[in-house]
Amino acid sequence: MSGVSDESSPVGRVLGTADATPLQFWTAVTPGSYLQLDDVVVTQRDLPDREPVTIAGVVTQVRARHEGAQFDSDVFAIADGTLPALVQEAAEITTTRVDPELYVPPAPGAIVHRASGEARDAALHFDRMDRRIPMGTGRDGVPVFLNADFLDGTRGAHVSISGISGVATKTSFATFLLYSVFRSGALGADGTNARALIFNVKGEDLLFLDHPNTKIDETTRAAYKLLELPATPFSDVRVYAPPRAGDSSGAPDVSSRLTGVDTFYWTLEEFCEKRLLPYVFADADDERQQYTMVVHSVTAHLNRHAVPAEGGISIDGRRIGSYGDLVDHIVEQLTDDETRSTWAGSAINMGTVNAFARRLIGSKRDLSRLIRGDLAQRRPHQIKTAESAQVTVVDLHNLPDRAQRFVVGVTLKTEFEEKEKAGTGRPLLFVVLDELNKYAPREGTSPIKEVLLDIAERGRSLGVILIGAQQTASEVERRIVTNSAIRVVGRLDPAEAARPEYGFLPPAMRQRALLARPGTMFVNQPDIPVPLCVEFPFPAWATRKSESGPPPSETMKSIVQGADPFAVVGSRGGSSDDDIPF
Repeated sequence: MSGVSDESSPVGRVLGTADATPLQFWTAVTPGSYLQLDDVVVTQRDLPDREPVTIAGVVTQVRARHEGAQFDSDVFAIADGTLPALVQEAAEITTTRVDPELYVPPAPGAIVHRASGEARDAALHFDRMDRRIPMGTGRDGVPVFLNADFLDGTRGAHVSISGISGVATKTSFATFLLYSVFRSGALGADGTNARALIFNVKGEDLLFLDHPNTKIDETTRAAYKLLELPATPFSDVRVYAPPRAGDSSGAPDVSSRLTGVDTFYWTLEEFCEKRLLPYVFADADDERQQYTMVVHSVTAHLNRHAVPAEGGISIDGRRIGSYGDLVDHIVEQLTDDETRSTWAGSAINMGTVNAFARRLIGSKRDLSRLIRGDLAQRRPHQIKTAESAQVTVVDLHNLPDRAQRFVVGVTLKTEFEEKEKAGTGRPLLFVVLDELNKYAPREGTSPIKEVLLDIAERGRSLGVILIGAQQTASEVERRIVTNSAIRVVGRLDPAEAARPEYGFLPPAMRQRALLARPGTMFVNQPDIPVPLCVEFPFPAWATRKSESGPPPSETMKSIVQGADPFAVVGSRGGSSDDDIPF
């Protein structure tokens, strides 16, 4: 870290009335100057017979006071000019870098400069990042970067995003981060070949990621240009939606996007062959119950005895053409004294069987449109990112809670197994999942939670990167949060901000998180000691139907899919997120 700053004028001096330590010190602000939270500053400490030590840091608190006043009421006399006093501002500096690494405190009275240019990059360790992913601008309006080594699995992986629903713009930031990965070129070939799997759980906002946002203005375009990104939508998107309830044709259940949507479902044969029954019981509380033994016994029986048949499957010579028929058959066999032991084992009592049967019968309404025997096995009907587009959006918002859990669990299980079979960490797969506290709660266990834990703990080596969003990180499984190298916080609830999961935020930053406006995030990454305040630009892709530009033609899409992903692709469009735009 050479020099102190590209600016010659000092902004203050190290205070002599407050303790200065190698890791934190206070600076008196020069009259006529100012320091705000998140400003980057730098100073030097001269040492005998050694080169000077450069100490850089970030402003984490600012105060102003009257010097010369003794009582609270003195402020009125000072304002009237009858009592002499001096207004003095001071800023708390938290050290981010010491070069060379001699941890000595700055000397009181040492000149402090506002860092810019190379000095700022060095203070924030940007100069040590071989691959930098732009994620927005700092309070100084200069780009802020994410170290790709802690995103793609090289030295760490996974992102945890927390904040109040509808205000924190969690999904907006997640999609912008993906966009930056795909379009910045920071990951090179890994970014070109990477895939993204996004679960859309609220509204139909994410169905327009490939449509241009008609409401972006020149200021927004300038913000993208500053980050060296094109202000265009995602170029290669495929949307999947469930079949409409009660529709025998299997038409996708969407209302705003009328073209370019594929239907996803599972055939009865696939349901039995791939052992998907446990994901019907995907609530974290379910695994605590004894009837889970019945679940696994029935799953094994279906796997062994179900065979393909026209219009569905055949079990023990009985043809079954719908999920409802399958449920009725299972319940019938379990309640029959002669067949119960064959399906569930001899040690299972009727109370346990009845508990299983009640829950299975309750799933008919939720899952009948997803598990089908009446639809021909047309392709694509399964969600496979390797055979899809660069960005695959799975729409869940029209599904009830149990069905959402089933789709998320089965899809993640399938994708993770495919990566395990491939045995390689490339190409990368980014999984964006909102409401993580619902799928991987702190208490209890479930098939979905186990898959998410696998991704959090082993996904890095297989190239599966989880970008999880939740309102309350305190309610998410600890191992998932602690395995996230990147932690992001938007607007927080006051009670949530006090939880230990946000201990990485300095006290002043915790307070600011209660006031953060949409588009402002606090990002913590391993090689920067202090979380950075980041403002990311308004989405260049449509966040709702009303702001969606013309959809891309099939001709244009075929051209784009074979084109350079870092090139600017005209005016194509896309979707934003479940949170309000800012």
